[in-house]
Amino acid sequence: MTDAGAPPNPDSAGQAKTPYRVLARKYRPSSFDDLIGQEAVVRTVSNAFETGRIPQAWILTGVRGVGKTTTARILARALNYEMPDGSVKGPTVQMPTLGVHCQAIMESRHMDVLEMDAASHTGVDDVRQINDSVRYAPASARYKVYIIDEVHMLSTAAFNAFLKTLEEPPEHAKFVFATTEIRKVPVTVLSRCQRFDLRRVEADVLMKHLANIAAKENVEIEPEALGIIARAAEGSVRDSLSLLDQAIAHAAGTVKADAVRQMLGLADRTRVIDLFDSLARGDIASAFREFRDQYDVGADPIVVLSDLAEFVNFVTRVKIVPATADNVAYGETERVRARDFASKISMRVLSRMWQMLLKGITEVQAATRPAAAAEMVLVRIAYVADLPTPDEALKMLEQNGGGSPVVNGGSAARNAPAGPVASAAPVRMPTSSPSSFGGGGARPQMATPAPDPQAAAPVLRVTSFTQLVALAGQKRDLLTKGALEGDMRLVRFEEGRLEVALEPNASKTMISDLARKFELWTGRRWTVIVSNEPGQPTLRSVSQAAKQEHARTAEADPRVREVLSRFPGAKVVEVRRLAPEAPESDINADYGSDDPPDGSDGDDL
Repeated sequence: MTDAGAPPNPDSAGQAKTPYRVLARKYRPSSFDDLIGQEAVVRTVSNAFETGRIPQAWILTGVRGVGKTTTARILARALNYEMPDGSVKGPTVQMPTLGVHCQAIMESRHMDVLEMDAASHTGVDDVRQINDSVRYAPASARYKVYIIDEVHMLSTAAFNAFLKTLEEPPEHAKFVFATTEIRKVPVTVLSRCQRFDLRRVEADVLMKHLANIAAKENVEIEPEALGIIARAAEGSVRDSLSLLDQAIAHAAGTVKADAVRQMLGLADRTRVIDLFDSLARGDIASAFREFRDQYDVGADPIVVLSDLAEFVNFVTRVKIVPATADNVAYGETERVRARDFASKISMRVLSRMWQMLLKGITEVQAATRPAAAAEMVLVRIAYVADLPTPDEALKMLEQNGGGSPVVNGGSAARNAPAGPVASAAPVRMPTSSPSSFGGGGARPQMATPAPDPQAAAPVLRVTSFTQLVALAGQKRDLLTKGALEGDMRLVRFEEGRLEVALEPNASKTMISDLARKFELWTGRRWTVIVSNEPGQPTLRSVSQAAKQEHARTAEADPRVREVLSRFPGAKVVEVRRLAPEAPESDINADYGSDDPPDGSDGDDL
């Protein structure tokens, strides 16, 4: 046994083992030349230092891992760069060798460069300590530099305590703030700082950076594995180095793409492309087999759909900008097949596939059986993705004479040969609303196209808005009747054209259904328009106003007032019109005529 207080055991060479440092710390940039992907920031800071236009405060913002704290330390080093022989007289971005203060600054132990984590020092007392110490000159460096990380975590009182010092600090004090939530920083603080937005690092730049580090670490790694890591990092240098560290440990030798996919739980990109090909051809059986094979080897259904959506996005970008396929962050197979798909699949099909995948991923996340839910998403994509839009379908009917038969949706796709990708099925004619094609949902019903509405006379004429409301009641469509009465204010009405203004609480989706229902009821095409004009009061509000007026008229009658006075708390609830054959009431007899003064046929209280 060894003594607990003994020094560490020497290795075979007789020297103490050096503790391992993760790659994110070992290869942390120490100068502006080492920063990758932030050329705009480096150029601005360099020009400011060369011309002597150095502000009193900077604020650095960006996503996690892009180098905000590292850039802050490099700024502190550049402000205080000094050679032992005194050859450097002021701040500079040219730091070829370590200066007097560089090592201590980069290791965060220099007494004149103070780093504070605002997440754990959020109060006004912490800021007061900075305000008290900022008055004193630096002990050894040229500037006192205060680096405050996650500055958005400071309280409102702490920000207010900072304002005066930040606006007029001593000449020897500089401030560098870093935050991932720039919107949470008060504008009074932002106006006193120079803002730098650190951008996400491009995948190809990350790949070169990771390749250089792998070479320094004597690690063999496949280029495709580098691309997978760079894409998984999503522009974060620290995340990419952490993933590379994990991949090296996972592989225990040459880092291969398959090992990285297995480590990250990703589906094989080649198999994802094969799944995309099956869906685009409408071969649902092949798509099911491919999905089940990936699921059986451990692929998460959500990950499979997410990778499928990513490839749809890549094909779309290649179709719009062909040079996108030259990005080395993607494998050779992905780039070659993406070019092929982009030349054969229409933008309409790609857009619908993207919309249905986004909706499908949400459904799978909430499903109790994710695999089954993912299969239903694939069914919708294969059946619906290549359906023509209503405009395209009408053009097809006009070209075919309006009488060509229609094949049930999906049959043509299922029987399609497993060859080139089909961009559309010109014999399909959807009868559902356009919303059915974009976001999934039930498979649209297919029917033989109706004859041209203009060739047949209208079955029913509707000449007023009230007749339209009454027609909805006759059709027993109470939801539509209620919407017409209470949610719409009439602006203009013509036969076949309705222009309305909507109430604030009205449903925005009902407008697309009204024209279809009106056409079904009347036998002619209708246009329903939402107007910005105020319009007339709703029928429901007019009816309620009339009821209130009748109630006030009835309450004004002396006999009614006498009844109300004899029953304290009683009130007129409803005034109803009697049928013509009903006997005259006592109130009408007192008026001395068949009609009461208000012009009604008689009111029953």
